[in-house]
Formats: sequence, C-alpha cells, structure tokens
Amino acid sequence: MSGSFDILMVGIGGQGTILASNILGEACLIEGRHVKGAETHGMAQRGGSVESHIRIDGLFGPLIPPGQADFLISFDLLEALRYSHYVKQGGKMVVNRQLVLPTSVFTQNLVAPTQDEIIAALKKHTLCLLDADKMAEEAGSPLSQNVVMLGAASHSIPLNPESLLEAVKRLVPKKMVEINTKAFEMGREFGRTC
Repeated sequence: MSGSFDILMVGIGGQGTILASNILGEACLIEGRHVKGAETHGMAQRGGSVESHIRIDGLFGPLIPPGQADFLISFDLLEALRYSHYVKQGGKMVVNRQLVLPTSVFTQNLVAPTQDEIIAALKKHTLCLLDADKMAEEAGSPLSQNVVMLGAASHSIPLNPESLLEAVKRLVPKKMVEINTKAFEMGREFGRTC
C-alpha cells in the first residue's frame, strides 16, 4: 500500500472534470501535501469519457489501479458505472444524477441501462447521489456543477474545506468566483446528508 488517498474523477468532455482535478491539486499545494495526478481524455470535445487520477500523499505513480480508489467523483451516472470497478471495497462515490447516453446507443440501436439499474449497481459502494446540475443552476451557472460536486465530496476528502474553496477561487475565472463559491457551499451543505 502506498498510504495515499486515491480519488478517481470521471465525466464527459465539457463537464469540468479537468478543472475539478486541478482544484484538488491546488488544494494539496496550499496545504503542502504531496500530490500526483494523471488525466486521460477521450474525444472530450465530442462528449467522450474523461478521467483524472489524483493521489494525495502517495509514494508511487499517478495512476490508480482498478480496485484501489478510495473515492470516485462522477459527473455522470453512466461514467460512474463504467469506472466503478476502480473503487475499492469500502470505498465511496459521489455521483451526479445526470445521464448522458453515448451517440452509439442511438446509431447502433443499443439498449442502455436505465437510471434505476445504474443506481442499483452503484449501491455496492457507499453512494452519495445528487442533482449537481440543478444546484449549479441555483448557484448561478450550469458550468459550476463540477464545483458543486467538489463541495459534496469535501466531507470525505482528506483536505481542509477552506483549502478547497481557496483553490476554487484561485482557478476559476475572476467573474465566476462568487457563483462558484456559492456552488461549493451548496454542494458542501448537501454532502452533510450523505
């Protein structure tokens, strides 16, 4: 064991997965913590799968092996299902209720799992399910759903929430700081119930 706290963050291109992982990395730097990260981008601009590995205080490489993630943050239900095998026994997930079906479901007449089927499959782990898109709208911008997710996840991440919020303020555009601060706080409040 590396002694690290391993977070896998997954989503679809355009959901802010990379910015959210950069916020986690910045919070680690604020706290003087060792962090390693890696990203893979599917056809991100076309809605492809995006994954970010964040290893806090780890000794080994940046990629999290399957079955070893302490925590999964997913901006989409189907992506949570796709990457759920990375979560270790006793691990936790924070998942957005959004379900974006890939184009192949429609062009190849494939049968996609329903929201209820996906949620049932995810419940083998501790699951915190939220409507981050709706909360982001309430905060002032649909683009802040990634920060809502970080707020909800902040109770389970070994970083000070003040460091996370400071990282948000440093990395989002200046004109979006107030909205993203509200988004983080809304997510954090929701996360208390998970």
